[in-house]
Amino acid sequence: MITVEALTKTYSRFTAVNDVSFSARAGRVTGFLGPNGAGKSTTMRMMVGLTAPTSGTATIKGRAFADLPNPGLEVGVLLDASAQHAGRTGREILGIAQRTMGLPRARVDEMLHKVSLTDEEAERRVKNYSLGMRQRLGIATALIGDPEVLILDEPANGLDPAGIRWMRDLLREYADKGGAVLLSSHLLHEIEVVADDLVVIGNGRIVAQGTKADLLAAAGTLARADRPAELAAALRGAGITCTLNADGSVRTDVGAAAVGQIALQSGIALVELRSADSAGLEEMFLELTATSQRDSTTPSTERSAA
Repeated sequence: MITVEALTKTYSRFTAVNDVSFSARAGRVTGFLGPNGAGKSTTMRMMVGLTAPTSGTATIKGRAFADLPNPGLEVGVLLDASAQHAGRTGREILGIAQRTMGLPRARVDEMLHKVSLTDEEAERRVKNYSLGMRQRLGIATALIGDPEVLILDEPANGLDPAGIRWMRDLLREYADKGGAVLLSSHLLHEIEVVADDLVVIGNGRIVAQGTKADLLAAAGTLARADRPAELAAALRGAGITCTLNADGSVRTDVGAAAVGQIALQSGIALVELRSADSAGLEEMFLELTATSQRDSTTPSTERSAA
């Protein structure tokens, strides 16, 4: 439902987004990942017409966002929860969206209930909202038109653990009903749990994309043995490149069956043998974006400023 083709944005001599192409399909959650300054937010802003691309196209259901007759009925967007009008109440903001889209008044209360904002909270001015409450209101605004596509930049920012779980379940339900979700987040664990597909960007370029299962499976195999140094030597003797980690584990790109066979032939007892994909998304992310990390020690825990 979302198609990005050769999207590029250049500012003077700086290229923020360089020839980016990917898609987000119906019925799936697509995680859009990258370190600080990688180009995620710029890409998303171009997708919804807030930033003009230097070249390339972004279409939603085959049309540019600006060409959609009533965009909120087809695509829900949340790029910055803090950009809401601070002087209006939550109910007023949803009411404006409801009237703009030509929806029945009942949709306002439906959305307040859906995102768990109480009647009392709905009557507060947004300037008195916590960031988590603003996120809930932003999600309500994105969903009010019952769109088929959601484009969300850091929707879990400011939510407590219960709120993150709520949001994750909400997006999973939305995709399972046939919607397409493009989700940017610095909370890698949450992306790992909810995403079906991954698009990884670094230095303005796509460095990897595919299904989550395929990308994580490429992580290889991790093994532990009673004699790890001998296991590593046996693998290398068989022409297999491997790494002996400080914790005694041995990691290699070949499959678990090959590692097990070599260990058996060498008389080495294995105490653990598994796919290294359980090391998770963080390790894959760090490896793919190693050359574009702004802060090499904590890239996965900081708010994206892309």
